[in-house]
Amino acid sequence: MSSTVQVVGALVAGLLLGIVVFFSGSTTLLAAVDTLESVGILWVNAIRMTVIPLVISLLFVSVANFADIRSTGQLGARAVLLFVAFLAGSAALAVFTLPALFVWMPPGAASPEALAGFTKSTVAWNEGGHLPTFGEFLTGLVPTNAIRAAADDSVLPVVIFSILFGLAATRIGVENREALVRVFRGISEAMLTIVQWLIALAPVGVFALVVPLVAKSGASAVGAFGYYILAISVVLMVLTLALYPAAIWFGRIKLSVFAKAAFPAQTVALSTRSSLAALPAMLEGAEQHFRGRPEVAGFVLPLAVSAFKVNTPVILLAGACFLGKLYGVPLGPAEIAVVLVASVLVSFGGSGIPMGSLFLMAPIYAAVGLPVEGIGILMALDLVPDIFKTISNVTGDMAVTAILSKPAKP
Repeated sequence: MSSTVQVVGALVAGLLLGIVVFFSGSTTLLAAVDTLESVGILWVNAIRMTVIPLVISLLFVSVANFADIRSTGQLGARAVLLFVAFLAGSAALAVFTLPALFVWMPPGAASPEALAGFTKSTVAWNEGGHLPTFGEFLTGLVPTNAIRAAADDSVLPVVIFSILFGLAATRIGVENREALVRVFRGISEAMLTIVQWLIALAPVGVFALVVPLVAKSGASAVGAFGYYILAISVVLMVLTLALYPAAIWFGRIKLSVFAKAAFPAQTVALSTRSSLAALPAMLEGAEQHFRGRPEVAGFVLPLAVSAFKVNTPVILLAGACFLGKLYGVPLGPAEIAVVLVASVLVSFGGSGIPMGSLFLMAPIYAAVGLPVEGIGILMALDLVPDIFKTISNVTGDMAVTAILSKPAKP
């Protein structure tokens, strides 16, 4: 049985048991639910344990390897600039659609008081409850103590430090840089092994989180779950469709040409939910249809699959809006800005494993006062959205390749 089926089964079982407990009104069952909640929080804490070393090591290796990208000349620089531009567009789509969509989400959970237990391990953005000014936000991006920032789960300063550290590594001797890359690649592989263990335990963690949530909120949570799946899937479809005119306009190709090039890879993405599995189909499609500069695809597509996730801003902001509504935690402009800035930065440190992007959410959500326990709920609801995530990523990779494959001006 696949891990996805197991997680979905745990979600359904948790929903049913939670509804039974809710309608029973039994104090004994509610006490048992509180114990079960501790198991779920233990699993989430284990997730949070891996995130900071995983983010640091993945980002360092990605950025340090930009030295190799630089050696390819203008193509590597243009690819990175296009990645950032597409991510900015994705962030703009997210901020203009998702907060408005989730205003209409059914208030699925119970009152914040009833769910207080879920927020007890959440790290607030500021312990005093004071939201930072824009100036405080900017100065806080560069940590005075990187180790302290990591210990406090301050994800943005940690990301900034990791990027600067990786950039500095590109300026040192090749032998020393390769030694550093080997060390950090080893750390990332070890962390990913732990992540894979935790994903294997996901059915247990999801069940332990869903039962208390539904037991305290009743069947109304089911409507909230369905709304989240529908909302994020629709926005991801809009993102995918928006990539077509970008490729057509900036790549100077016809709609039919781009559609024919992307369709086989999109089909693979639909069936496998893996951008990496779709890479051969992307290479073949680009080779057959992007005839301006055929050598571009062999460089850009492997780079894009490993370091470019165009949907990351949509995923992170959708999850934040959903959990904010579910747990009664309001998200203002400052919190939304933090989520979007972090999403663009961490998108280059994707782990490349199923549900791996969800693990990177923990410190970001904690930073804006959201209960990180809700990540288990997002994992359980990820089956359908993950299909649209993969299709949008594959389409984004093909759009960037189409633009860069445009024949050079004489």
